[in-house]
Amino acid sequence: MATDELWETHAGWWIDGFTDGADPEYEEQIMPLAAVELAGAQRVLDVGCGEGQVSRLAARLGATTVIGLDPTRNQVNVAVERGGGPQFLRGGAGALPFPDASFDAVVACLVFEHIRDVDNAIAEVARVLEPGGRFCFFLNHPLLQTPNSGWIDDQVLDPPEQYWRIGPYLIEDETIEEVERDVFIPFIHRPLSRYINALADNGLLVERMVEPAPPAGFLALAEEYQAASTIPRLLYLRTRRF
Repeated sequence: MATDELWETHAGWWIDGFTDGADPEYEEQIMPLAAVELAGAQRVLDVGCGEGQVSRLAARLGATTVIGLDPTRNQVNVAVERGGGPQFLRGGAGALPFPDASFDAVVACLVFEHIRDVDNAIAEVARVLEPGGRFCFFLNHPLLQTPNSGWIDDQVLDPPEQYWRIGPYLIEDETIEEVERDVFIPFIHRPLSRYINALADNGLLVERMVEPAPPAGFLALAEEYQAASTIPRLLYLRTRRF
């Protein structure tokens, strides 16, 4: 099944599990950070908006124009149903249907780890941002997104230990992950330097970087998660268009 078909097929997994208050990482960490970083923006583009929760947040913060863009029809249909002020469109990050310098803020929340043509997508973000505009860039932390990473239950050690194994971090690679039973989602791992250099090549310079500890609500989901309380799952970059 093609990756775009996977997203159409499994859109409900994302909508049911990560929106409308269902996910502690969004509720306790991502949405509060997005509220701080989008404050004062007037013309906001939400790239890969899904069902629109970040777009609706931008509208509540007082942005006069908010547009959410996503390639997945099922996500956009739910975004339109939920409303909240933004305009929602179907489209991809590689060909943003907007004139140059249309927005003073662009946000992408856990999106670029699913985009193959990262260079063109970042170039498009830079193109539609006005000079001085901000790009609010949320990623699953590349340290944890390496292929073959995961929890290890090591019963050989005495006493036994549970820890997170890091895969081949420096190798860029695409995998199809079974995120839960019979739900398959494509992920593309890239080292952080790959993103930083692509941003810089397009005049998007980093002015803030956040690697927060996992929030309390996530750590409470499973006893073994406490062992990872000092390992960030989220990476946030605020970049400025020059």
